[in-house]
Amino acid sequence: MPDAAFAAWRARVEVALDLALPDPATSPERLYAAMRHGVLNGGKRMRPLLVFATGTAFDADEAALDDAAVAVELIHCYSLVHDDLPAMDDDVLRRGQPTVHVAFDEATAILAGDALQALAFQALADAPLAADRRVGMLAELARAAGVAGMCGGQALDIDATGKWGQSGLSQEKGHSDPTFLLADLERLHALKTGALLRASVRLGVIAAGADAASRDALDRYADALGLAFQIRDDLLDVEGDAATLGKTAGKDAAQDKATFPALLGIDASRARLASLADTMQQALSTLDVDTTALAALARLVVERDR
Repeated sequence: MPDAAFAAWRARVEVALDLALPDPATSPERLYAAMRHGVLNGGKRMRPLLVFATGTAFDADEAALDDAAVAVELIHCYSLVHDDLPAMDDDVLRRGQPTVHVAFDEATAILAGDALQALAFQALADAPLAADRRVGMLAELARAAGVAGMCGGQALDIDATGKWGQSGLSQEKGHSDPTFLLADLERLHALKTGALLRASVRLGVIAAGADAASRDALDRYADALGLAFQIRDDLLDVEGDAATLGKTAGKDAAQDKATFPALLGIDASRARLASLADTMQQALSTLDVDTTALAALARLVVERDR
């Protein structure tokens, strides 16, 4: 069931994204083409899948979830466009294609990211839902995308880059306890990566009107999933290759990035990933709904090869 559902949801969100994006044949053509290049390029669509998997578990109609799925993916894509810029990660490959600033230029990439962010909130504001649910979803996505989420995590990542190595962040801060370092790293990625993944789950929850106890369990699931996603990403950067990943491999080590393998090592990172998989399973086991799709997404995050 999950594979068929995922294929259908991916196809559904591709159509919705195409419809939400502006026509590249209209002016300003270059900006519109750059926006589409940054979105319609074969992403995993993990965040829309989480919206659909959560919402439908609580009997929400797929049509009521379309705008939330589009919105969260547009925020994710905007973040990738900006993350790839020379001032950030300076990457030339994304999802197997030239990054937006390479395919177009830096100024256009900045504008494309800005426009995608604005379009995400427009999509939610226009969603066919009750006003209180739309407002709740707008607030959730804004928190996840801003200083309390993705942007704040990116700032912490920039601060940590180049300071990891043998001396580590702990010496600079006057600490030598590796637990403190792990807490720092987990907070960084809970904001940078985890916040938007948790928001994806919460958007589905809000659209469906799930009860408070279910929301708490899904928060535990989403928090573990966000951390697992990042640990797997870090491991893939060490173990993967550019052809499989669709992006440059080995850049974390080359840039002295704060990563789980750099701090814990490969084996301990894998053990932490397994522990997070157990946490997700336990959280889902407390829910009195069909969590088959959510459990499958947890496995996908832990086992993915790109």
